[in-house]
Parts: sequence; structure tokens; C-alpha cells
Amino acid sequence: MAETKLLGLRTVIYAAPDLIRTKEWYAKALGIEPYFDQPFYVGFNVGGYELGLDPNVQVADGSTLMYWGVADIDATLQHFLDLGASLHTQIQNVGDGISVAAVKDPFGNVVGLIENPHFSL
Repeated sequence: MAETKLLGLRTVIYAAPDLIRTKEWYAKALGIEPYFDQPFYVGFNVGGYELGLDPNVQVADGSTLMYWGVADIDATLQHFLDLGASLHTQIQNVGDGISVAAVKDPFGNVVGLIENPHFSL
């Protein structure tokens, strides 16, 4: 039997029921424009990982929570809230200098944020 090796996280896909509005919101939230922009899918390169927006994906309860690394969780959380996201979970220190929080974007997707001094940005 061949051994399967994961190469690491590559893509996170969020539901984009209104693709144009979702794309515009994430361009502001991320401070970058998408590298791939088609009527069926929009992709952003976020630190070497892809954030994909798909108009055909439905937001599902119980979906996996993905955390995006940030340098300053307080400032990043406030930035997302200022753009219309709602607080999903408050900032929590989970030990060893690591803090996590999550917001819901205006389209219902949960976006996790993690400040982890053990990982370089």
C-alpha cells in the first residue's frame, strides 16, 4: 500500500452567495486583490495559501474551523468587525502565548484568527 503524505494546507473555500459583494468585502478585509477572478470562483493568495470564494458552496453548520495566522489579533479582529463581520468567539488565550478568536463574515462564513508566536508569519 502506498503511503499518502499531506503536503500542508493549500486552500480554504468560503461560501459566496453574492460573489461580487463577497469578493469586494474580502479584498478590503485582506488588503489585496484576487489573483484568480472568474464568475464561478475567486481566489486570493494569502501568505502562500488560497482563500477561495465559491458561489455554489452553501454555509453548513458544524463545518471545520480554519484559523488564519495574524501578527496582532486585537487589531485584526477589530479590522474585520469594522468591515461588518460579527463576533463569533471572543479572543481567548489558549496557553503558551497563543490567542484565538473568530468572526462571521457578512455571508455567514466563520473566519478563525490565531496569533501564535511559535509560528513565523
